[in-house]
Order: sequence, then structure tokens, then C-alpha cells
Amino acid sequence: MGNAGLQIQIEIHPNPQSIQNGTVVQLDHQPSWKITKNPFMAALSKRELLPDKDSQNQLTNGNVNVNANGNANMNGNIPPQQMQMPYGQPQVHPQGQVVQPPPKLPVTVDRYGNPREMVYAYGEQEDVQGVAHLILPQGKKFEHLGIKIQFVGRVDMSHAVIEGRTHYDFLSQTKEVSPPSTLYQAQTSIPFYFKADEKPHETYHGRNVTIRYFVRVLVERKFFPPIRHDQEIMFQLIKNAPRLNQPIKMEVGIEECLHIEFQYKKRYYHLNDVIEGDIHFMLVRIKIKYMELAVIRREMSGEGLIHNATANRGYQNNIPVGGGGNPNGRIGNGDGSGSVVTETQTLTRFEIMDGAPVKGEVIPVRLYLGGIAADLTPTYDNPNSRFAVRYYLNLVLVDEEDRRYFKQQEIILWRKSLG
Repeated sequence: MGNAGLQIQIEIHPNPQSIQNGTVVQLDHQPSWKITKNPFMAALSKRELLPDKDSQNQLTNGNVNVNANGNANMNGNIPPQQMQMPYGQPQVHPQGQVVQPPPKLPVTVDRYGNPREMVYAYGEQEDVQGVAHLILPQGKKFEHLGIKIQFVGRVDMSHAVIEGRTHYDFLSQTKEVSPPSTLYQAQTSIPFYFKADEKPHETYHGRNVTIRYFVRVLVERKFFPPIRHDQEIMFQLIKNAPRLNQPIKMEVGIEECLHIEFQYKKRYYHLNDVIEGDIHFMLVRIKIKYMELAVIRREMSGEGLIHNATANRGYQNNIPVGGGGNPNGRIGNGDGSGSVVTETQTLTRFEIMDGAPVKGEVIPVRLYLGGIAADLTPTYDNPNSRFAVRYYLNLVLVDEEDRRYFKQQEIILWRKSLG
């Protein structure tokens, strides 16, 4: 209402040098919390995304000819001034005025030939640059009270309220790119550039929590709310390998019935790592039917994380802390400030033993994280952020009476490379 048909499009332009250096990489899909039904197709899609050396060198050297239909020809060596970008051809108005067509966002196709928008993952130190297009119908004008472009980092929570809102911004940069004026042209293009800033979180799309970075264009209007349009940018944070990565050793069992000792080689794993370990059966007096290992993701959000962290610190220091804390670190029971919403997903489950073991038997464990049909993320464990994402290994034994015995152990995931 009152926008005179104004449309906003935002193009994010990754730096070609960053793509060549590997600090910006193209992804085969938009990561989410959902689990891929076919892990083999997911692995194949990731493999096909990797460019061969010849095509990468040709792209780097700029030897790409884009014809009028938007098709690329890798054999030509066309000067930059003669290259035609695949955004359509300009049209000539009956009065002789050249009218540029609306820009088309860069797209690619999947293995089935379906078009989809290109998705890039940016490194933490990458700048954000691009162009915002303001498009008007021919012959229309638009009066505005100023145009702003923002770069925002935001945490959205669907079931948690933080200071009366369901989101909070941890990063915000604003630039005023145009004073109050009137737009007459059919298309107005405004370039923007945001210097790299510290990013405490990487992009995450969960069930109840979303961490996203986006560029927002705001066009202020008189008597009406501003017209705005957002374009998300994905950032991933690379970390160094931990200096100390001690193995995990635990003993579990039932008195005089079952005694198991299991060991994992380490506690910290990067997203494409391999989980290796051994399970020792010290005492077996029940008939076990099979044993399986599962990877579980647990997403938690709410003010209760801060209250629990504060309460636990107080009890650890033998100093009681008010506000409903307890020494067991249990979650608050939905009374407002102390509530926590928890979402648990079983990402993968596979059988590591079939049949009854005997005393002294050792079962090896080997689990490839890269083969899990889900988008793994690093562990988020910052209570001050009011959300956490943790991963667990769940070992389950089932006896002949279908009774289940299980033990969970938390593991820490970190990102070694973009992708």
C-alpha cells in the first residue's frame, strides 16, 4: 500500500579471489535441521559440487563467454567490455529511453536439472559486498524519506521470549545510502560494502532456534511503515584443533548382571571426523539381542540456560545463588524466566552387534560423521546466548525381553573447513 509498485532485489557478490582461496565456498543446498532421507544421494551431490581443475582455471582466468541466452561458453576469450551478463537484454522504450530489465539473481541447477539459487558459505573474516536494486514500473515515481542498508546478525527463537521479543541482534551495522528524495528511474542500483566484523556464532537453522546474518534494505516512507527486503548470507566459523583431546572412558552396568567398559579415542571431533572406540564386556549374565549406537542432537533455548549456568556456578563455589537454581542443574519448569525448550533429534542409528556377547569380548566401534544424512554443526554451548546445541553418542543394548539399557556421552563438534 502506497509503495507505487516498488520492488527491492539484493545481490550478494562474493569476492572471486576469496572463492579461489577457499575462504568462500559454494554449497549444494541450504543447510537446515532436517535429515536427508537418502545419505548416498547427499554424498554424491557433495562430490559433484567440487569443480574440476580445468573449469576452475578457466573461471579464474576470466575466459567465460555468456551469450544472449545466458549460456556460458568456456572456449571463448572475450574481452570484458564485450561480455554480456546473464541478466537479460536492455529494451528500448517507444520514446527512445533505454529501460534495463529487472536483474535476475544468480542461479544454478541441481543434478535433476531443477533451478535453485546459489548458496555460498563465507568465512569469518570475509567482507560483505553487493548491489541493491530498486525497481519501479515504467512511468511511476516514488517519494521516500531516505534509504538505509543494514548488515544484521540475529538470533530468532520461536518458543522463547527475550526482553519481550522472540529475537535479539548481536551484530548490527547501518549505512544511510540516500537522503530523502524521489525515484524516477525504472531501476536504481545502489552498491554496498560492509567491512568484516567479529562474528560470535555461525549460521544455524534449527527447529526452534535460527542464527542468521542478512543484508536489509530499508526505504522510509511518509505515513507508512518502511519498505524492507532481506537477503541472508551464510557464515561458517573455522576453529583450530583443541590442544588437549583426551579419550573418554566409562564403566556402566547392572549389579551382578552386566558390566561394560567402553572407550572412545577422543572427545572433540571435527565435522568430517571418524569416531573410533572399543566396547569391552566385563560381565554378561543377561541375554543381549543386539546393540546399536546413535548420534543425537539436542537443541535447547530459553532464559533457563542462563539461570541454570548461574546456579551451577554458585553451587560449585559453595555460594547459594537465588532465582530458582538447584544443585542438579535441572531445567526450570516453565514459570517464565527459567523455562527451557528442548528439541532432540536422532541423526543416525546403526547396529554394531547382533547376538549375545560373552565375557571378555571386545566390539570395535567406527562411525564416520561425514556419512550422516544430516547437516552437522559445531557444538554451541554459550549460556549467555540463551541457546545451546549439543551432540551425544547414545549406546543402546536390547535384551531378549526387549528391555533397553542405554548410556549417553556428550561429544564436542568443531568446524575444520568450510562446506
